Amino acid sequence: MAKQSRPSVVILTRPAAQAARFAQAVTARFDPVGVISSPLLAPRFLCPDLPPRPFSALIFTSETAVEACRRFSAAQRALLPQRAYCVGRRTAQAAQGLGFAAQSADGDADALVAAILRDAPSAPLLHLHGAETRGDVAGRLTAAGLETLSVETYQQVAQPLDKQALAALQADAAIVLPVFSPRTAQILAEALIRAAPRAPLHFVAISDATAAPLRRLPFASLSVAAQPDAEAMLQRMAPLFAADARLEP
Repeated sequence: MAKQSRPSVVILTRPAAQAARFAQAVTARFDPVGVISSPLLAPRFLCPDLPPRPFSALIFTSETAVEACRRFSAAQRALLPQRAYCVGRRTAQAAQGLGFAAQSADGDADALVAAILRDAPSAPLLHLHGAETRGDVAGRLTAAGLETLSVETYQQVAQPLDKQALAALQADAAIVLPVFSPRTAQILAEALIRAAPRAPLHFVAISDATAAPLRRLPFASLSVAAQPDAEAMLQRMAPLFAADARLEP
């Protein structure tokens, strides 16, 4: 393994709200380090028609879906149940902030489906989600005998890397790029191919699916978090900032 200099820059490509929260954690854990936020996805919220029928519970698979729900009209909100199943703790906390009785599966779509089936609520359920989803939550629950309808509440629109991020990529300092979704990874990979960066790049992916688009790029290191959550991402980043770290070339 080759000895590498300690990275001095972290580029965050998450949506702005999540990036701001993760930036605080990065600074608290690894300071001194410069953090650049350049979101590659921005939400466009929709005004969907909700099915005019009673539901026993909602399903949220992202914080952005909760934010979309917050933007519903009073008449739309009145159609919704108070119970909510959420994919992770942050999503559950956001839902609780809107007054829902939310519980977290503390995992991914597989964990969420399993938790709902164990709980065996009465049907039907309503899944509020973005244009792109993973895990076919509604389809799997319906196939298991628990009717679940789904409504698209937002779209994630691709954004370019900003000028500050592009400038950092052309400098000599090593950069850490935590990547939190397969779609963000694909957009980032395409942007980096166009940018042809000079800086050594250390990718930290939240999952194998997220890592896949990054493997075709030149990189100083690429690692995958042990669990799909922010704390596991920080733990995987930690060796990069250790004094006299020795990293895979």
